[in-house]
Amino acid sequence: MATTASGALPVVLLHAFPLSRAMWQAQHAGLAEAAGIDLELVTPDLVGFGDMPPTQEPPDLAWMAETVMRMLDQRGLRKVVLGGLSMGGYVAMEILRRRPSVAAALVLADTKASADPEPARQNRERIASLLEEREDPQVLVEEVLPALVSDHSRRTYPKVVDQVRELIEQVDPAAAAWAQRAMALRPDSTQTLATADVPALVVVGSQDQLSPVSEAEGMCTVLPQGRLEVVNGAGHLSAVEAPAVFNRVVGDFLRAL
Repeated sequence: MATTASGALPVVLLHAFPLSRAMWQAQHAGLAEAAGIDLELVTPDLVGFGDMPPTQEPPDLAWMAETVMRMLDQRGLRKVVLGGLSMGGYVAMEILRRRPSVAAALVLADTKASADPEPARQNRERIASLLEEREDPQVLVEEVLPALVSDHSRRTYPKVVDQVRELIEQVDPAAAAWAQRAMALRPDSTQTLATADVPALVVVGSQDQLSPVSEAEGMCTVLPQGRLEVVNGAGHLSAVEAPAVFNRVVGDFLRAL
């Protein structure tokens, strides 16, 4: 397993839609301790989110993948543990398609390899159009937030909902519309995963409505070295809703590499 000059294991985690790298706060605080090894945790903002400016190019997750690959090149990181949650997982799979040699291992959380079916594409376009029409991230609070967090998390950890809402309210509506259309156009990545013969961890919340357990199980079946971990009670944002459990299962995986 490749390490940095300091001996740390480089781990790249890409954030979900419509959040930013700030969603990984609990992983920066506790993942290395959970793993019991030195990590270089890299959590970039994707195009149009957080501190990363939007692009004027047509919607395509390839632009997000290219910016991440350039960042890795600038850091001299030729081989990393490549991971992402939700949209971040889609971008990780796009990177894997374009530069398979970069992934020493994979961590794919609350995401799926399949392309959007037509009804999902139409819904993304509807939300993108609303964002452009209203120019207000409140559209995402109304349309997207309800499906991101499980009922269990809402009842047990109400501050999680507040945390996610705050991140969503910081989003540029135009950038979010761009990302919705880019995700709608993404290709099926099943064959890409089938050729990724590296250690691979698939994490999913037991109550994930958007990327359900059945999708995660399918990915594990396709991945040559796939391993599944289900986070009980979590929804689509397992790393945010159940950070201690997420850090433990990912930490165990990283330690065994």
